[in-house]
Amino acid sequence: MKVSTWTAGLLILILSSMATAEQYQIVTEEWAPYNYQEQGQLTGMTTEVVRAIMAVTGDDFDIQLVPSLRATRALNLEPRTIMYSLFRTAKRESLYKWVGPIAEVSIHPYQLASAPQPVYSLEQLMRAPRITTRNAGLIPDLLVSLGFDNLDRSAVRNQQLYLMLLAGRTEIIIGDTNSGVAHYSRQLDIAPGMLRQVPVEIYRASLYIAFSKDSDDDLVAAWSEALEQLQESGELERIRLRYVQPANP
Repeated sequence: MKVSTWTAGLLILILSSMATAEQYQIVTEEWAPYNYQEQGQLTGMTTEVVRAIMAVTGDDFDIQLVPSLRATRALNLEPRTIMYSLFRTAKRESLYKWVGPIAEVSIHPYQLASAPQPVYSLEQLMRAPRITTRNAGLIPDLLVSLGFDNLDRSAVRNQQLYLMLLAGRTEIIIGDTNSGVAHYSRQLDIAPGMLRQVPVEIYRASLYIAFSKDSDDDLVAAWSEALEQLQESGELERIRLRYVQPANP
């Protein structure tokens, strides 16, 4: 009887542990080429990294692609939530538990190469008639903090930035890395050389995986160790190279 009770207790403990692991949810937003949907499937550079980490740790958490505001809200308010790809800023540092970096990014403005007034400096950017960016996120908030008062924050999805630029509804767009611009240029059949990168770096930082504060420290440590293994084996670089392409070569 004692053996049976001990066995039953052990089984309950194991099942409880499994149930706890299954409660974690992963959320991300549409931001190519890091996390995006293609032909109905979630893909992207950092999506591959997250899946590679789970392959090492043995986790099998569901990943949901949701709007930016909803993803951030889930990370802030819902228990056992993981979000990628997130900039690790001083303001966010104490809000979450972190694993990374998983990628390094740099963001520049873009305009049409045929624009009658090419922009070369931050001062010119701030005097531009209109700059279109996403409606929410770190980049539009950063631009506001820098004093930009010429922002159009009507774009909900990054693809809208390019459509508005091509249609003449805006002069400059800010929101993607060089690889992101290359991705949307291919997707929208924008001819090489049609877009011009403005030589002003708006933001350079690393992307991370963020865990809600209630997340188990052992899980965070396991993911961090798995990422280190991927780095040492060269798998992280192999994933990165599949997505790093220049914009409009």
